[in-house]
Amino acid sequence: MSAAGAHVAVLLDKAVESLAIKADGIYIDATFGRGGHSRRILAALGAGGRLLALDRDPEAIAAGAAIEDARFCLRHRAFGELAEAAREAGFSGVDGILFDVGVSSPQIDDGKRGFSFRHDAPLDMRMDTTQGETAAEWLARAELREITEVIRNHGEERFAFQIAKKVVAARLEQPIVSTAQFAALVRAAVRTREPGQDAATRSFQALRIHINQELRQLALALPQALDLLKPGGRLVVISFHSLEDRIVKNFMRAQATPDTLPKAMPLRADQLPPPKLRCIGRAIRADAAETAANPRARSAVMRVAEKL
Repeated sequence: MSAAGAHVAVLLDKAVESLAIKADGIYIDATFGRGGHSRRILAALGAGGRLLALDRDPEAIAAGAAIEDARFCLRHRAFGELAEAAREAGFSGVDGILFDVGVSSPQIDDGKRGFSFRHDAPLDMRMDTTQGETAAEWLARAELREITEVIRNHGEERFAFQIAKKVVAARLEQPIVSTAQFAALVRAAVRTREPGQDAATRSFQALRIHINQELRQLALALPQALDLLKPGGRLVVISFHSLEDRIVKNFMRAQATPDTLPKAMPLRADQLPPPKLRCIGRAIRADAAETAANPRARSAVMRVAEKL
């Protein structure tokens, strides 16, 4: 994060380097944000290259209008709609796809978006403000069991049941419509927390992930990305918490492992369907210099694979 609050792309150099850009290649930035990765990709492309970028946030789409480049195309779509967006852009095969998943810094820092307990604001949390229900609307209708499961599963919060009970009791008195209200309920229910971490952190993460269906979007997008890649094409994914990284790691490992068949099947090893991906190196993290300059990079994990 810069002093001005502008978004700073995480692992910028390493991510674009991992794409192994070809001058005339075709690429997709599935998470445009404020365009840090897209601009770097365009700088590496030649006149014959092309780049498609996606984002579900209307504010990101508005920011992307500043890029005036005939090689560049920006679509207002979630990355779970990757294949359809590529088809609309006329891309039948691509040389590389980049995902930088999770919430972006401008979304967190803009108080009116409702992503952070640091600002008292309407409890919205939608990445795409043009559709879907807000976090406040969901909390108003969800059952105790559902609230518990979301906070436990997406926030890895051990006091999920106690928080859900507080929410259900409180909404009988008045609607829970602000970030301050929700944060206060969580803090009242959480008995202990790690030093230096606000008691509301895990629950805000959980609610945001659920409202935007972030894990489902990622699980939908990765197979589409694999289908779109040309042989030799690179898949680069940056994630920011263990739930996202687990999906990415398991997908890449599964696609990089040859199929197994029952021992009784009369097939030689060379007759088995080959793996579809090759994992490139180990997981990559930001170095000390980057994390000092941009604290958000501390939790970033980047994984790279190449289509066979």
